[in-house]
Amino acid sequence: MKSPVHRCRDVERGHGQGRAGANCLQAEQRIPISKDVITSSSASAMWFIRDICGIVCAVITWLLLLYAEFVVLFVMLLPSKNLMYSIVNGTLFNILAFLALASHLRAMCTDPGAVPKGNATKEYIESLQLKPGQVVYKCPKCCSIKPDRAHHCSVCKRCIRKMDHHCPWVNNCVGENNQKYFVLFTMYIALISFHALLMVVFHFLYCFEDDWTKCSSFSPPATVILLILLCFEGLLFLIFTSVMFGTQVHSICTDETGIEQLKKEERRWAKKTKWMNMRAVFGHPFSLLWFSPFSTPDHGKAETYQYVV
Repeated sequence: MKSPVHRCRDVERGHGQGRAGANCLQAEQRIPISKDVITSSSASAMWFIRDICGIVCAVITWLLLLYAEFVVLFVMLLPSKNLMYSIVNGTLFNILAFLALASHLRAMCTDPGAVPKGNATKEYIESLQLKPGQVVYKCPKCCSIKPDRAHHCSVCKRCIRKMDHHCPWVNNCVGENNQKYFVLFTMYIALISFHALLMVVFHFLYCFEDDWTKCSSFSPPATVILLILLCFEGLLFLIFTSVMFGTQVHSICTDETGIEQLKKEERRWAKKTKWMNMRAVFGHPFSLLWFSPFSTPDHGKAETYQYVV
């Protein structure tokens, strides 16, 4: 985040004050602003980023899930002689796959917390009824009033509240409104990857003990290649998503986004307990809905946001 001195050209001041350069050196104040004022107009509409790289990465994610589904069902479970083993593992794998895909879609198609674009007009700033000496920061890239802890995303071309990072795999920013879905996506992908790896190990052991021609409906070379590819995919995504999941949980508990940690920004917001931070992201009180991508958490609509002034 730019220092107050560097952000002088991006501010609006109340009337009756001197030059902006002098005011920027004063101690910062904050103006409580209702969340409804800075809620994006697209919050109730479908959100989708038209970024070629992000769309390609999202499609690759779906294709990898479909490949894992194909190998698990048609190479390992359906040819198995143990019906109970196939039913239990098939049900568990498909539930995790469904939740992972649903979490991915929610993370991709949910407004991450975009600030209304182009609302930094003279008329709108006057409607805030700023006191003399108070200033609000504007984003020169999207011409919006920039609340505290918001950052501009060059891909989304918007300022995003509590932006953690832009993830091409979900073709969206990870911000205040969709962080829950991104965390669930990484968690379910890690679980499904671990489950697939266990089944691959058991299937290899089963095929070594039995005739390879009887443990799969495919030829032995094709079976080995399909299993090795699934093993490589599962191991890769298990490591990647586990790290992302741990990073996100740590970020939530410390109430510090990835960008704020990277830039080592000074904390200007109230410090809360880890449990309060978790509830702010996943909703409160704690319930099984925390693990549902179909449940929309209450991010504190009654709370106010602060414009740095």
